[in-house]
Amino acid sequence: MSANDAHPTIKKEFILEGLGCADCAAKIERSIKELEWVSYASVNFPTETLQIEITGDVPDDMEEHIKRIVRQYEPDVTVNEKNGRKRPAESRPERSRIILLILGIITFTAGMFSEFMLNLDDRITLVLFIISYVILGGKVVLRAAGNIIHGKIFDENFLMTVATLGAFAIGQYAEAVAVMLFFQIGEFFQDSAVRRSKRTISELMDIRPDFANLYKNGKITEVASEDVNVGDLIVIRPGEKVPLDGIVTGGMSTLDTSALTGESIPRRVSLSDTVLSGCINLNGVLTVEVTHTFKESTASKIIDLVENAAGKKAPTEKFITKFARYYTPAVVGLAALIIIIPPLLFGGIWSEWIDRGLIFLVISCPCALVISVPLTFFAGIGAASKRGILVKGGNYLEALNNVGTAVFDKTGTLTKGVFKVTSLQPANGFSEYELLEAAAKAEAFSNHPIAVSIMRGYGKSVDRDELTGYTEIAGKGVAVNADGKKIIAGSRKMMEESNIEFEVPVNTGTKVYVAADNVYAGCITISDEVREDSHDTILSLKRKGIRTVMLSGDDPQITGELASELEMDEVYGGLLPQHKVEKVEMLNRGKKGKLVFIGDGMNDAPVLAMADVGIAMGGLGSDAAIEAADVVLMTDEPSKVIDAITVARSTNRIVWQNIIFALGAKSAFMVLGAIGIATLWEAVFADVGVTILAILNSMRVMRKAG
Repeated sequence: MSANDAHPTIKKEFILEGLGCADCAAKIERSIKELEWVSYASVNFPTETLQIEITGDVPDDMEEHIKRIVRQYEPDVTVNEKNGRKRPAESRPERSRIILLILGIITFTAGMFSEFMLNLDDRITLVLFIISYVILGGKVVLRAAGNIIHGKIFDENFLMTVATLGAFAIGQYAEAVAVMLFFQIGEFFQDSAVRRSKRTISELMDIRPDFANLYKNGKITEVASEDVNVGDLIVIRPGEKVPLDGIVTGGMSTLDTSALTGESIPRRVSLSDTVLSGCINLNGVLTVEVTHTFKESTASKIIDLVENAAGKKAPTEKFITKFARYYTPAVVGLAALIIIIPPLLFGGIWSEWIDRGLIFLVISCPCALVISVPLTFFAGIGAASKRGILVKGGNYLEALNNVGTAVFDKTGTLTKGVFKVTSLQPANGFSEYELLEAAAKAEAFSNHPIAVSIMRGYGKSVDRDELTGYTEIAGKGVAVNADGKKIIAGSRKMMEESNIEFEVPVNTGTKVYVAADNVYAGCITISDEVREDSHDTILSLKRKGIRTVMLSGDDPQITGELASELEMDEVYGGLLPQHKVEKVEMLNRGKKGKLVFIGDGMNDAPVLAMADVGIAMGGLGSDAAIEAADVVLMTDEPSKVIDAITVARSTNRIVWQNIIFALGAKSAFMVLGAIGIATLWEAVFADVGVTILAILNSMRVMRKAG
């Protein structure tokens, strides 16, 4: 028995309610990863969730271990295991925090009056400032001390504690308390901005209904969506969200599907039509038979995909987390040099250079970066989901920013994949009816779109019990015994390999060649309609400098004609599934930028997995598409690829705006602080102001959801 068999992987998810510090989130993640029984851990700051995978012997107090680690960094965060239901409502700022802030302001103001207006005893003034400092900064100092005890020294609590205690040491009491006051005010507004950002993103994905109208024994009862089983009947009234996937058994209506697909045009549904959870019923009353439980419903899958996407961090996000880890100790070292070197070597005044070093420390806090970068990626994922584009991680969103080659499957991607028989060309004495009948018998067991179109063209049912020896040869065709004859139907290759003489018609379209007992019976031409936006999509990609390639198992002549019509750069036809993999490997060699493959998500899993980014089209309700791809387009529109790239580029641009702005502004203020121009008060404004501006800039990505 292997180790994996002895200790199967267990997945757990926890809600970290009230998580407001992105830097702390990164440290919590890192500390939990160090637990010997944890094989994977990811803290999703925007959604306040922790995902872990456990192997080995799990301690009985596992949850207590996690709570202990969280409390080290965020004492006010509540840890609860996620139970699959709707996550708790977002916590509001604690009333006690506001009361303490007001008390701190009152005692600070009293201290200022005592010092500058009333000229009271210095000891009274000092006591007032100490009381104010304890009220405003007591928690910060305790956190810093707790972190030092646990060997976690360098964070914003440490920076603020050192800076303010240092100010007290050199007699700048008012400045020390003011730093804590403005820090707390700044934290309050910063937390508000983060909460508002998270709420805005969450609203984009607010497609999960709260209840279902269960119809049982002639009565309608409002129940939780989780309590409805497959096969139950539910009633959906006008204005209500569809709570679960199902099939209409009564009524007709129009559905607003924009939350799933990004499309504003309502969809008409009636008897036997499929409805998906997350849509909104606009007018008629519908009775629906449930086909998927709440957990397996489309809305739940989409929300889980988007929420979990932040766990797959982009390289830039990982770099910023790692950068912050080394940046803070580095600036503490620089601050120490600013304090020590000038007085020792150049005769500077100690109090003056201590003051400058403390200012340098306050400004250097990396919060603007560690908060805004993950928020921006998550906002980009939310904006894409609003357009009906599911991106499974920030890493894929960043990869879409640098696409160099776009490889398309043909059937069902650039074309509609809806075939119909357009020409019958019998030969060797066969009639059109006999040709079509032979082809229908050969294709009777296949569910390929071409086979379906032949059966539809034949218009009759085939008795499968009379058919024997059915064989399907991938990418070539099928063979079957019927009426005492061996019938084969397929491509030119199948005719050639069977040594059957045949004729190639001059008309365009997909051709199915048919033979009976090695006698050529004729050719059936089947046409597939090109999607309306395929041509514009290819032209838009080329304008962005992206190479476009088509891969298809269809006849090279047909694929060549379509590629020419769409103005694609390269085309490869007549490919078996393994040949598609080989072509993608070839295209990957020496390419510029990332390679994306766009397919229907059903038959292209190997190629989707091999590409830098695999994009499945038409994934609405398709489990196979959602599982196989890195990005899922919820409609059958190739133009969604352009939308995905546009959102990705906008996200990346804003990420780097925040990085450059934060580092640039902080560097400038650190220099001003070091040379004695900036004060401690200004340092706090610079730190908090830069963070809030970066957060607000991150939210501009949401416009891409419009």
